Amino acid sequence: MDVHSAVETFLLHLLLVLCIRGSGGAREMTIPMQNSNVLRLPSMDHQVHAHAHANSKSSHMDHMDPSLIVFFTLNDLKVGKKMPIFFPMKDSSTSTLLPRDEADSIPFSSKQLPHLLQFFSFSEDSPQAKAMQNTLRECEVKPIKGETKHCATSAESMLDYVRETLGLNTQFEVLSTTHIIKSSTLLDNYTILEEPKEIPVPKMVACHTLPYPYTVFYCHSQQTENKVFVVSLAGEHGGRVDAVAVCHMDTSQWSRDHASFRVLGIEPGSSHVCHFFRGDNFVYVPTMPMIQQSI
Repeated sequence: MDVHSAVETFLLHLLLVLCIRGSGGAREMTIPMQNSNVLRLPSMDHQVHAHAHANSKSSHMDHMDPSLIVFFTLNDLKVGKKMPIFFPMKDSSTSTLLPRDEADSIPFSSKQLPHLLQFFSFSEDSPQAKAMQNTLRECEVKPIKGETKHCATSAESMLDYVRETLGLNTQFEVLSTTHIIKSSTLLDNYTILEEPKEIPVPKMVACHTLPYPYTVFYCHSQQTENKVFVVSLAGEHGGRVDAVAVCHMDTSQWSRDHASFRVLGIEPGSSHVCHFFRGDNFVYVPTMPMIQQSI
């Protein structure tokens, strides 16, 4: 299946894509990993985005884009804590990328947007065009202080960035959220079942899918302190999720327009920000001896 076939998936799922920042399908190509086994730790679980203070802000959340119901604080990471979380029913198997030669043959630039819209047969005023424009703009904006970023259009370019960031000789693991039992609803109230476990890592790379006719990953890494957790959750509608969560400890350089500040009601630099990861997103972390011993 070539890139034009991938457009069909983009069209079918566009409304959901625009809501949850997903992406259309592309050529079936599994993202290569340095260590092929996804990290599994006893009594540790991976999950996605959560939001704190839900009970006190329920009326506010009723009118919130569901994709934003993913943020929380460290104080929420405790057994028995219940919070609403939006979990798109996707997993790592849906995150496929074009081969480098095919991806490189297609311009990936806002300057080429008119040509791209013609290439994919989208009109200038279509929702697809708006989604593509937003993705290209996000990929081209300069990173914040202390951050590196890369929009990967192929598996090879993603791994190149990961190795460059973590170290060319660094062994690494890939973490992703797993839906053990899928919930009957995308937005559900989830309860933390076990004490969340922190994975001590000196550096990490997070990769998120962006809406585009073929799969594009927004990968970035910050020099400031970040904490990585795995959390075991159970939803009210039967869902069970092993989720990856990341806490960014320094938000002083973030834009005031960042969605997390609106959701949590905080100011840049006044507090850390945590969020869960979707199942089709990845967190690359260096392999630590203590992690290997506990597997």
